[in-house]
Amino acid sequence: MLNAMEVREDDESFKNAVDLLFDALEQKDPDHFALRQYKKYKLAAGKTAKSILISCASRLAPFDIKEVREITMYDELDLDMLGDERTALFLIMSDTDGTFAFLISLIYSILFNRLCERADDVYGGRLPIHVRCLIDEAANIGQIPNLERLMATIRSREISACLVLQAQSQLKALYKDNMDTIIGNCDASIFLGGKEETTLKSWNSLLGKETIDLYNTSVTKGNQESHGQNFRWMNWRSWTGVNVCCRSGVCGRSSPGNMI
Repeated sequence: MLNAMEVREDDESFKNAVDLLFDALEQKDPDHFALRQYKKYKLAAGKTAKSILISCASRLAPFDIKEVREITMYDELDLDMLGDERTALFLIMSDTDGTFAFLISLIYSILFNRLCERADDVYGGRLPIHVRCLIDEAANIGQIPNLERLMATIRSREISACLVLQAQSQLKALYKDNMDTIIGNCDASIFLGGKEETTLKSWNSLLGKETIDLYNTSVTKGNQESHGQNFRWMNWRSWTGVNVCCRSGVCGRSSPGNMI
C-alpha cells in the first residue's frame, strides 16, 4: 500500500490508488475510523506528505524482506492460548544484530495484552496455567511498549516476566525514567556478580547495614599490669562496592511473580 501512495508536489488534485480506495470507503462508511485518520494525513502539502511517506518507508524497511513478510502475514502462534495448556515457546534472535529486534518486542507486547484479555474475558481474571516469560538479554530485544504498566498488571492474571540483564544501566538506557517502576514491580531480584557502578550502588543500598558486636581489649604493662575490655554495638556495611562485585547475593523470595 505504501508503494502505491504516489505524491505529486505540482499537482495537489492528483489521486493515487490509495486515495481511490478511501474515496470508495467514504461512500460506503463516511464515519469510518481509518477514513477520518487518512483525511488528517491528506491535509499535509505535497512536500510534507512526501516527507511523511519517506519516514514511514524507512521505519518499515525490514518488511521489504520476503521472509519477514511471510512471518508476519499469518497468525500461527496462537499467543492467547498459552495460558490454557502447558506450552513452551522459544523466541530466538541474534544477540549481535538488532535489525529484527522489533519483532521480538512486538510479540511480547501482543502476548501480554492477548493473555490479559483472555484472562479477563474467559477465565474471570486469572489464567488456569501460569505463564512465565524468561526474557534473556532483555536489553537487546528492543523496547517492549508499556512494559512499566504491564509489569504492574500481569501478575494478577497469572503471568510473570523474568528480565535477565548484564547490568542495570542497560534497563536505564532503554526505558529511561520508567526503570525504577519496572524494578519496583519485581517480587525478587537475583545478583550473580558484575562490575557496573550503577548496579553495585543499587545493591549496596538495598542490602543496607548490619549490626555487629565490637570487642576492644587493652593490656597496660608496667609496675602493675592492667587489663581492660570494652563492648559496644555498631552499624557496619558489610556489602561494600568491592564485596558486592565479588560475591553473589539473593534478595527476595522464590515466587511466581516478576523477577529481575
